[in-house]
Order: sequence, then C-alpha cells, then structure tokens
Amino acid sequence: MSITRRVALLSVSAAIVTLLLKFGAYALTGSVGLLSDAIESFVNLAAALIAFTAISIAHRPPDDNHAYGHDKAEYFSSGAEGALILIAAGVIIVSAANRLLHPAPLDNLGIGSVIALAASAINFGVSRILLRVAHQEDSIALEADAQHLMTDVWTSIGVVAGILVAGVTGWQMLDPLIAIAVGLNIVWMGVQLLRRSTAGLMDVALPGAEVAVIQAAISGVVGPDVPYHALRTRKSGSRRFIDFHLLLPGKTTVQTSHDLISQIEAAIEQELPKTYVTIHVEPSEDAASWDGHIVGGLASAGPAPAPPESTAP
Repeated sequence: MSITRRVALLSVSAAIVTLLLKFGAYALTGSVGLLSDAIESFVNLAAALIAFTAISIAHRPPDDNHAYGHDKAEYFSSGAEGALILIAAGVIIVSAANRLLHPAPLDNLGIGSVIALAASAINFGVSRILLRVAHQEDSIALEADAQHLMTDVWTSIGVVAGILVAGVTGWQMLDPLIAIAVGLNIVWMGVQLLRRSTAGLMDVALPGAEVAVIQAAISGVVGPDVPYHALRTRKSGSRRFIDFHLLLPGKTTVQTSHDLISQIEAAIEQELPKTYVTIHVEPSEDAASWDGHIVGGLASAGPAPAPPESTAP
C-alpha cells in the first residue's frame, strides 16, 4: 500500500476517534458551540473516506479508457469535501440560531473542554503528517484533508475559549454566537476547496513560477534564439503535462531533433518531477509552422518573430 493511502487511512481512524470525543464533550456540556465542532467531525470522517477512495483510484495505472491515468479523481475528492463542508456549515448555523432564540445553561465545562482539546490535539498531529506527505507526493486530496483538519483545530480552540468565557461570565449568548462564527469560517473553507478542485478539473495552467522554470529549461538547452510557441501546461493530480511546438531549421536531422528534445525533457523533469513533456518539432522556414496564434499557449520570450512569407504558388 502506498504511503498516501496509509496516511489517508490514518485520517479515517483519527476522524472516528475525534468524532466520538467531541460528541461526548457536547453530551456533557450541552454547548451548541461544541455541537458545531462535533458536527464538523462528521465532515472530517466523510472527507477522509472520500480522500482514501480517490487516492486509491488515482493510483490505478493508465488503461485503454483512461490513457492519461486516473489522477483527476483527487480533484473530485476535494470538491466533494468542499460540498460536505458547506452542508455542515448550514447545519451549524441553523443550530446556533435556534440556541440564540432558546438559550440553555452549560454544564460540566471543565471536563467537556478537556475532551474537546484532546480531540484537537489528535487532529493537529494527523494534519501535520498529512501535510508533510501531501507535499512529498504532491497530493491535492491529502493537502485538502490536512488543511481541513487544521481549520478544525483552530475552530475547536475558539469554541472552547468561548464556552469557558461564557461559563465564567454567565453570558450564554456567547456560545451560539461563536458557533455561528465557526459556521461562517467553514463556509469560506468549503468555497476555497470547491474553487481549487474546479480549477484542476478545468485544466488551469500551472502556476507562473513553474511555467518560468519550464521556459528557463527550454532556453537553457536550445538557447534564446530558437523560437517555440503553443506552450500549454496543465496538472492532473500529482502529474504535470506540458506540450509545445519547437521551431528548428528544416535541414535538422531526425536524430539531432530527437537528441535535443530528450535534453529539454530531462531539463524540465529535473526541476519538476512527475512531468510528462510532448514536443512537436516544426520547420522554421515553413509559414504553416507559425500557428501559435491558432493553437494558443505561450511563446518564447519577447515578441514572436514574423513567420516567413508563404512560398505557395
């Protein structure tokens, strides 16, 4: 089993433990703030299960129907997690609004707070592990799960602080107000996850810093005077896909072109792991080769040279 699947299973186990702890804390105190925190634990569990499933699918090798692999399953994971978070936020806000209309006393705040903080400590430890592996393996599903758990940690700390202040001051309205604030914060997080998963599914270009690395690698091999265009990039899970047109003199042999392409691919892959590069070589003397404005994508630095005049009769 891959390391990403192992830590995804760890997240599932942690979600079950923290869910039980947080609902126990709510049962002891009656705090709607702790209830909001406990409800989010259901989302944690669902998200962890979805992440594990998506990672398992993403690790399947390419097949006849999925020649580019199954990596995009991770984007569905983060999107589903974002949707679940928004649902949980709605439940939290409705519960808190009801408590505002019907205030209730809080009990056993000390032991309830200790249990909630213990659950947060578990989430904190698991989130650090998830985030480290997510960066190592470039997994958006694990990263989304890790960020979600860290938000849960800060949410729990805020809820505990709020109910303790409410218990000391007797201002019961503070508990549902904090729960509403928690719900709104969760809405923001859910929207961010949905936006990111949508960007991946829509084949958004790689970040500017990575594109700059690609362009530097190309120029480092062929030099600044060899033009290229139609540079297009995208990411699918942890894999990057790059393709562009390289314009070389028509007299360049196939072997020389192949060697040059191999050098460019190696230079890019050295800087950006898990990268798949496709380079289309075209004769620079042919006007039909200068079709970057049709294909789209980026061109070599500076204004693209004017294409040669067509020699067609």
